[in-house]
Amino acid sequence: MTTHSPPEAVSLAANGTLLSGAVLAAAILTMGLMAGVFGVFTHTIMPGLRHTDDRTFVGAFQAIDKAIINPWFMATFFGALILTGLAAVLHLSGDKRNVLPWIGAAFVLYLIAVVITLAVNVPINDALKAAGDPARIGDLAAVRRHFDEARWSAWNLVRTLTTTAAFGCLIAAAMTHRSAR
Repeated sequence: MTTHSPPEAVSLAANGTLLSGAVLAAAILTMGLMAGVFGVFTHTIMPGLRHTDDRTFVGAFQAIDKAIINPWFMATFFGALILTGLAAVLHLSGDKRNVLPWIGAAFVLYLIAVVITLAVNVPINDALKAAGDPARIGDLAAVRRHFDEARWSAWNLVRTLTTTAAFGCLIAAAMTHRSAR
């Protein structure tokens, strides 16, 4: 005896697969963007600023920090975490569970980057911002030393590595997701 699924059940399953795949794709996109943002600070911005005078360093970093706090960045920064978590939830059932280890690893890796950002990099950025206008700072060298470029850059490298690894995990999840169809 052959059993057939009602058309509604097939349609719901197809929609669920489409939704879970779309959310996974959005998680990959936002995670890739974040890996790029952290990476460009690691290999371009901080090495470039390292060779500037104190006034240029303080002014440029303050301007970059002010510019990066915008809706596009914030949506991507938090979106990568939210979308990765949602992708995990959408893959909890049935034959889609085989991607969970990859998505779970990506979530944990990126959560580490978010915690580092909020616990280390943002407070350092805020302290530099609080120093005020570089034209009015009496001892720019002291402000720059207090910023501690080496510490900021080291933690940014950790963010770059964990976010890039999370991006790779999400790609592996998508490849597994695709082969499970």
